[in-house]
Amino acid sequence: MKKYFYPLIENPYRNSDIIKAIKVLKTKKLTIGPQTDKFEKTFTKKLKSNFSLMVNSGSSANLLALQCLINPYRKKRLKAGDEVLIPSLCWSTSLWPIIQSGLKPKFVDVDLDTLNINLDDLKKKISKRTKAILVVHVLGNCTNMDELIKIKKSNKLILIEDTCESLGTKYKNKYLGTFGEFSSFSFYSSHQISSGEGGMISCKNLDDYEILRSLRAHGWSRGLKNEKKIALANRHLDKRFIFYNSGFNLRSTDIAASIGLNQFKDLDKFIKYRTKNRNKIVKHFNGSKKIASSIKIICENKSVKASWFGMPILLSKNINRNRFLDKIEALGVETRPIISGNFLKQPSIKKYKLNTKLKYKNSDIINDQGFFIGLPTSNLSTVKIKKLVSIFEKNL
Repeated sequence: MKKYFYPLIENPYRNSDIIKAIKVLKTKKLTIGPQTDKFEKTFTKKLKSNFSLMVNSGSSANLLALQCLINPYRKKRLKAGDEVLIPSLCWSTSLWPIIQSGLKPKFVDVDLDTLNINLDDLKKKISKRTKAILVVHVLGNCTNMDELIKIKKSNKLILIEDTCESLGTKYKNKYLGTFGEFSSFSFYSSHQISSGEGGMISCKNLDDYEILRSLRAHGWSRGLKNEKKIALANRHLDKRFIFYNSGFNLRSTDIAASIGLNQFKDLDKFIKYRTKNRNKIVKHFNGSKKIASSIKIICENKSVKASWFGMPILLSKNINRNRFLDKIEALGVETRPIISGNFLKQPSIKKYKLNTKLKYKNSDIINDQGFFIGLPTSNLSTVKIKKLVSIFEKNL
């Protein structure tokens, strides 16, 4: 793999993380178990959510949320063709679970100042068929959650929060991922914390939690609150293997849970480092006339205390983004697009006939002019920042 002078993230795994994993390995019981249970409880308590389940990825968490919404055990289930509003600036597995669940996505443009869903456009897109909103909290930032909740309540909509990029961000001292009926989190290696692969899904009520728990593991009745009652009603079956629902196998392992839990305990420390490093870079970038006149640095929205995933940037129109990124990548600065850009430009959209004649002006700008760089979780030296500034200045 290419060695970067300024990577998206340094290797996130510390000696203490590896020791925790080895401890699990020594038990020779590697599948879902006590470490997973402990992580779920610790996660739920810190975020002050109601229920949480660890899964093998944030993508799986999104899939479970949508599958729960259409599940026949849910009292108020969505029907085929019901609309789910989703920002056009999204990740593939934010979108595809909507399709895979027989629902219809309706795209909404985003706001250039926050990169998050544009609430004016959101209100325009609501129809009689609209039943849910899936918001993507972008790189640690979010929209005006007060206004979003007002829209949700006045239109009786379900809210799903894709919080995969924003673990630890607070809006008015309330964690993102605790506003909606469902929320997803990711612990992939470049995120705020990492367990290698892994994620979490949170929900508001016990009935949804029970459905999610069954869906996560094959549709089993195993571990459900009414497991004994189900067994009594199905005495002709082996009570250990009663398939109560449809299902997947989206479980994680205790190895991943042990690493994720160990990192989660240091989440606040990681957030402080990323914020401190971001502020240093912003100060140096703003101190360069050439950089300051050529880029726009995305700042946190009002009332947001961000847990930054990375540092999102928009280039001026006169700068060719791809050419610029090729140059700085060659000089050791690792970059990424802002999520996937305008997802409506992806080839899969055409293949699955999700094209729309509507324009998404701001998503197009982010698609063509946006990118982000990483923020380390250790102290960033002035020497390294000055080199980063020099690389930007010489290539803008």
